[in-house]
Amino acid sequence: MSNACHEFSRYAAQYGSRNVIQRLVAQKLIASTPNQPKRIVDLGCGNGTLYSLIDWEIERFVGVDFSEQMLEHHPKNSNVELLLGNFNDPLLFESLSEERFDRIYSASALQWADDFERVIQSLASLNTPMSLAIFTSGTFKTLHECAGVTPLLRSSDEVMAIAEKHLDARFEVLHTTLEFDSVREMFRYIKRSGVSGGRRVLDFSQTKRLMETYPLNYLEFEVVFITA
Repeated sequence: MSNACHEFSRYAAQYGSRNVIQRLVAQKLIASTPNQPKRIVDLGCGNGTLYSLIDWEIERFVGVDFSEQMLEHHPKNSNVELLLGNFNDPLLFESLSEERFDRIYSASALQWADDFERVIQSLASLNTPMSLAIFTSGTFKTLHECAGVTPLLRSSDEVMAIAEKHLDARFEVLHTTLEFDSVREMFRYIKRSGVSGGRRVLDFSQTKRLMETYPLNYLEFEVVFITA
């Protein structure tokens, strides 16, 4: 089990109350959908944030996540199928290619792809309309600068350049912030929200120093929206 999967699983029961930004991202994906797809795939479906926002009648919803605990918290229905799977596995896309879908969604997950270009190529091979939202290195920008660490995520330019090679797509970059009452609460959010992917880049003493000197009362987020 990867660190990212472990972190998502560990806080699965609390995730719904902490995924403020992820819910905002999912809302934007749904609101910007040009039609009302009946047969849907959600890659990195988590506990069902995107599914819960669909306000039209659907025939089939396939939710894919690599955290079994997350899937346990996803809404169940007769037209919902939940798959324990990983978008880093080419076999997943082979399986999805055997069915016809109207739209593929992925909200706040694909930034953790081991090989982002390969995943985009796999998505393109399905010849299915898609709405994707991908966090980029502009997320936690000031935090990274203050800590003197290299961002774990790709830049928005890199994400768009790779996607543009394989998809006929429209792009939008969203910048937003989330305010906190204290730096301690901010760091607690980073740990438990899943935005960090469960990846620890600072040791305890470094984290303590950063908490004492961090100059802002908010975190920055940058998300690339891809509609193809």
